[in-house]
Amino acid sequence: MVTTPITPALLRGALEYEHTGRGVMPHRLPERARVQCADPQLAMAEAQPSGVRLIFRTHATNIELDVLPTRYLYAGAPPRPAGVYDLLVDGKLLRQSSASGGDIVTIDMATGTASKQSGPVATLRFNDLPAHDKTIAIWLPYNEITELIALRTDAKIDHAADTGRKVWLHHGSSISHGSNGDSPTSTWPALAASLGGVELINLGFSGSALLDPFTARAMRDTPADLISLKIGINLVNTDLIRLRAFTPAVHGFIDTIRDGHPATPLLIISPIHCPIHEDTPGPGAFDLTALAGGKVSFRATGDPDERTSGKLTLTVIRDELRRIAEQRAATDPHLHYLDGLALYGQADFAELPLPDQLHPDGRTHRRMGERFAELAFGRDGLFGIE
Repeated sequence: MVTTPITPALLRGALEYEHTGRGVMPHRLPERARVQCADPQLAMAEAQPSGVRLIFRTHATNIELDVLPTRYLYAGAPPRPAGVYDLLVDGKLLRQSSASGGDIVTIDMATGTASKQSGPVATLRFNDLPAHDKTIAIWLPYNEITELIALRTDAKIDHAADTGRKVWLHHGSSISHGSNGDSPTSTWPALAASLGGVELINLGFSGSALLDPFTARAMRDTPADLISLKIGINLVNTDLIRLRAFTPAVHGFIDTIRDGHPATPLLIISPIHCPIHEDTPGPGAFDLTALAGGKVSFRATGDPDERTSGKLTLTVIRDELRRIAEQRAATDPHLHYLDGLALYGQADFAELPLPDQLHPDGRTHRRMGERFAELAFGRDGLFGIE
């Protein structure tokens, strides 16, 4: 087996790579952004490599990848499924695997504490691959922090050539991050990117799509041909700001991106349907009754009457995002708006309900990805790339 150093030239989808002393850890926010926020939720989310993949060309038929995953569990709740690695050959999914071992962080929601148990490095083996020269893409799990330790193959590898595809830079919440999706290539952004023939950089951060200025600056400084912002659910379920602050914060976020991308197609996406927060403000919380029964579910704890004092709901946010987009589009012809209900609306909820009242399942991710690909990347799509 030939060992090849894992370098940024072999990786796509991350903004920065940390050398840990054992291997390479992809980050989806640069260090200058990470040091500006001590929130452990964001630290976990940005280090989970949603959309990050190893890409190379090779004749190899056997590939070994040593990884050290970090998984997060909630005390009292059933363990989440292990993260999935998708191996694609010339763009087609051929193998899937999960890593054993690694570190486990257990979070106790009742006390707000966390404990860590260290585990060994795991080796993923992808054997009996086609022997011809091919492009290999190994997509990393969206829900596990992953240190890449070593890459071995039974034939040398070469860097994959630039495909010339447009780069799509997307920011959103856990729904964009991939929560409850079946695998890294079947989250709705990954699927939409595949169907649309674009290269994805996914800045979907679970619980952390909060109009943070450092995220806007990271997007400003990242080369991209297409940009989208899915805004709303985290601002409601964290109960972070009121309507008075929301509007200028959205404008400021867009202004910062426009400083680096003055004419790049920019798509503003409002929230998908989520009954618990349609007309009920946050904060959101775990449903402790469901948790006692071994099921993860969420509920809204706000009072609908608080909307009069400026508390945000998804309905309020959709109306305001539409107004903001219409206002800005008058002087920014490259800015567009997509109602999130076109991706997943009330009728979709009746057919494919959100299992935990907040996150879509695998079938819903697929529906959203297919719809976004058509609405954004299709012949008459909002991005206008065909």
